[in-house]
Amino acid sequence: MGKSLKISVIGLGATGSVIAAALIKQDPETVCVDPKPGLGDLLIKNGIAVSGALEIKTPVKRFYPNIMDLRDNKPDVIIISTKTYHLENVLKDLKEIFVPGMKIISSHNGLGTEDVIAEEFGSDAVFRMSLSFGASLISPGRINVNFFDKPNYIGCLERDNKGTGEKITGLLTAGGLDTMFVDDIKFYVWRKMIGKCSNAPVCAITGMTIKDILNNPNTREIATGCYREALAVSNAMGYVFDENYTNDIIEHMAEIGTHRDSMHYDIENKLPTEIDFLGGKIVEYAHARGIPVPFFEIMTNLIRGMESSKNNQD
Repeated sequence: MGKSLKISVIGLGATGSVIAAALIKQDPETVCVDPKPGLGDLLIKNGIAVSGALEIKTPVKRFYPNIMDLRDNKPDVIIISTKTYHLENVLKDLKEIFVPGMKIISSHNGLGTEDVIAEEFGSDAVFRMSLSFGASLISPGRINVNFFDKPNYIGCLERDNKGTGEKITGLLTAGGLDTMFVDDIKFYVWRKMIGKCSNAPVCAITGMTIKDILNNPNTREIATGCYREALAVSNAMGYVFDENYTNDIIEHMAEIGTHRDSMHYDIENKLPTEIDFLGGKIVEYAHARGIPVPFFEIMTNLIRGMESSKNNQD
């Protein structure tokens, strides 16, 4: 694409707000989309302020409460930054506005989101991001970035889209969110998700920070069991890491993981969790390959049980 890209970001939680802020810094016409009542007025009034390990402050000029509002805007690129449990409904709405040539980027936490999008729109339409920062929402438009292990990664499912991917990468980096284009994005997704999938359910169940679960011998044993199972599944799928890599992640997160995983807040607030694309995907992939994953089976079932219990309370 020789012309400027028209980009929209769907989902203005912590992650989506950081991505949107970086893009708006380069192009004020970037469109934000989120159905939360009153959010648009707040963001247009106050803008987005990112603090902590990353500092970005920018106004918000364009905001839509509905995906359908993008029909006339005709974006070239749509970045989905919602929770994975919203993905099905987001894709239903995107079918109503999608036109050939439009590119859709999954910036979700989880495994296989890009494949779900490709099933609906074809692999030529799909990009995937693997984010290297952890962010928490202080209030609408106010985000704290807890850590940023630069860079983020972005890649496409079809090689012909590399030029567009590099353009998006350049915009994000210029906006302060260092990002690198890579040829095999799924490798980088797995590299992150080995840790994310392993830590999230333990944090959600215990209410402990990542640092705390990895420094407590009892919870560390559970988390380490999950890490080893995730490693076995990743390697079986062709994304190969050794035990030294997982040991390094554990030690790194035992030092910097001072935050609770977002799954904890979902359980606490009686919301659905992202377990289906985290532990659930590990179990799914493992069963298809005959790999035993008892730790993940237990943790996934516990989270699903907690979801059901929380959602059925008064």
